[in-house]
Amino acid sequence: MQRGKVLVAMSGGIDSSIAAMLLHEQGYDVIGVTMKTWDYASSGGSKKETGCCSLDSINDARMMAVNHGFPHYILDIREEFGDFIIDNFVDEYLAGRTPNPCVLCNTHIKWEALLKRADMLSCDYIATGHYAQVRMENDRYVISKGLDENKDQSYVLWGLSQESLKRTIFPLGHLHKKDIKQMAIDRGYVDLANKSESYEICFVPDNDYRGFLKRRVDGLEERVDGGNFVLADGTIVGQHKGYPFYTVGQRKGLEIAMGEPMHVLEIVPETNTVVLGTREDLEKQEMYVRNFNLGKYAFLPENFECLTKVRYKDPGTMANLNIEGKQIKVLFQGKVSAIAPGQSAVFYEGNDLVGGGFIARKPKPELHKEI
Repeated sequence: MQRGKVLVAMSGGIDSSIAAMLLHEQGYDVIGVTMKTWDYASSGGSKKETGCCSLDSINDARMMAVNHGFPHYILDIREEFGDFIIDNFVDEYLAGRTPNPCVLCNTHIKWEALLKRADMLSCDYIATGHYAQVRMENDRYVISKGLDENKDQSYVLWGLSQESLKRTIFPLGHLHKKDIKQMAIDRGYVDLANKSESYEICFVPDNDYRGFLKRRVDGLEERVDGGNFVLADGTIVGQHKGYPFYTVGQRKGLEIAMGEPMHVLEIVPETNTVVLGTREDLEKQEMYVRNFNLGKYAFLPENFECLTKVRYKDPGTMANLNIEGKQIKVLFQGKVSAIAPGQSAVFYEGNDLVGGGFIARKPKPELHKEI
């Protein structure tokens, strides 16, 4: 008996392929779709074409569908992806922040595109190969961590709305990666089990975001070259190659000798200035989070206590949250290093995702607004 019709996002990799296979075996009426988000040739990188948008990956996804007897389509979303995700990526670096394109893509492109096509194909659900779980509790759809802590991807899903989660299935959330690989081997997909995984940003396949920015923005190097490295007190200690080419916490590649290791503390695009300091100077106990989305609860009580992560592999630090206007003020219960504006801050209660948002730049008294 069919359990409903589901549109499965298939990148051609092992996770999404096994997700589609499992749903098919469980009795769902599966339709596979591979989203083409970018043109490799347009990236200008030197690395061989790999990843979810390569021809090989598209063919791998199609063959999986053919072998199991369910339809497969290619969904061309290059225009909407480029206009939103890539433009935002560039704008964030020019604004002195470090962008989080995967979060934006999940929230505003992939889920929106999947749900739109799911409606067109009369699908009840959409599904992906993310390592996360979703359940209904107290009239809210709640994301929780995937069972495999090493592969958990709940961090990049904080932006999903309740309406999106209502129709979302994560078939791999209760499984470990080693079990996924064994399933592929048991079903005769040894090559799939041994397929390497890509961790780069899909439109920066050579992992050189600085080169990507230079190719994307005409005359960028000339516009930003020769700004000052300064200390927190304003002392000029050298010149840098342009503020967009640095990130908060960076130590390597500064090409400056100070007698002790220096790290990037802050980026000030208004003056093309990069502030340097010691590792201890990087540690903060307070931050603000903008454009936040709440998951487990519709509202947060005052001084809400939870675990807060400021990057994907961050183990997290306990903190207290208070909503102040359109931002959340986060007061950590210990020092946290390298809090980078533009990155995601994600809040957890146990294994449950409470919500998340983007780390805001420290407001300047003379600016009065987020730049």
